[in-house]
Amino acid sequence: MTKKRALVTGGSGDIGAAICKQLASKGNHVLVHANSRPERAEQVVDEIKSENGSAETVVFNVTDAKQAKQQLEKVVANGAIQILINNAGIHDDAIMAGMNEEQWKQVIDVSLNGFFNVTQPLLMPMMQTRWGRIISMSSVAGVMGNRGQANYAAAKSGLHGASKSIAIEMASRGITANVVAPGVIQGEMADAVFDKDLIKKIVPMQRAGTAEEVASLVTFLASEEAAYISGQVININGAMA
Repeated sequence: MTKKRALVTGGSGDIGAAICKQLASKGNHVLVHANSRPERAEQVVDEIKSENGSAETVVFNVTDAKQAKQQLEKVVANGAIQILINNAGIHDDAIMAGMNEEQWKQVIDVSLNGFFNVTQPLLMPMMQTRWGRIISMSSVAGVMGNRGQANYAAAKSGLHGASKSIAIEMASRGITANVVAPGVIQGEMADAVFDKDLIKKIVPMQRAGTAEEVASLVTFLASEEAAYISGQVININGAMA
């Protein structure tokens, strides 16, 4: 079977790295994307290679449309990306009444404009292979809303509509598009916000999820077996919603 090429944006973070490793373990060649921390991406690649997997790094700013296009043209020159995981995102929290314009724009820029800047240049090469998986990472905040995260929720819920539209557009080409919306997941981002007592109050399963659990769902959606699942927003949140 021909090895499929996968790109994971934000591949150097906790969830991104777990996704990269699981996709590589299934025999895919994984491009681990980073922007500000390329050394973290290199570390993920080294870990994949130590397990006899296939991976390389790619470095660019997803908010820079010109830079993204240039780098992605180099990527597809070596073969179409058939598995795309839009995982890059940031948060900069404040209640809406106290949020400044920069906080709003920057969070939208990375999660939503970054999604366009990466996905759009890869669609035609993917279509030509007549097989593809596009999975975008959202959040429970994008589904339910969250105090102090109107910008983040707006950015992530924007991915829901875009992904449902792409799913319809690409259905006849063997390409699926789905969204995965994690709840409280162990890692740098959640550990700074949620203590154990709060997690027990807001999560019915009374624990945080793991990056590996999220990666397992993403890896399934990226597989042959998930060919009839498209246009869906799938929650992984310990029964929060």
